[in-house]
Amino acid sequence: MKTIVRNPTAGVYAATSDYVHAIEVRGAERLLFVAGTMGLDAEGVPGKTLEEQLDLIWSNLRAILASADMTVDNIVRLTSYLTDPAHAEANAAARIAALGGRAIPTTAIVAQTLVSDWLVEIEVIAAA
Repeated sequence: MKTIVRNPTAGVYAATSDYVHAIEVRGAERLLFVAGTMGLDAEGVPGKTLEEQLDLIWSNLRAILASADMTVDNIVRLTSYLTDPAHAEANAAARIAALGGRAIPTTAIVAQTLVSDWLVEIEVIAAA
């Protein structure tokens, strides 16, 4: 599989160092669509803080990806659902750390989650 970053410089606003407008995927044989994943431990209990929930989310995503013989390196698209705009900076930092600085197309949306203790939910698309 090959990925090509598509960041046009004309006719659209500039991408940032942790964001790209698009990734073209060539030669992928498999796609994995991961549902919104919350910061819950193995018993379904949410982390007490935003940072704990973000750690749990990324741990959960790694486990889900591993079940498909994939890693975070296979993620080609990510959407974050935040309950508060103030969570954006910590969410971005966790994403950047989890992806090792690799920029992918990402969107953050402020929304109400189904359970008030869930502070952030993340869904991804991975390709291999």
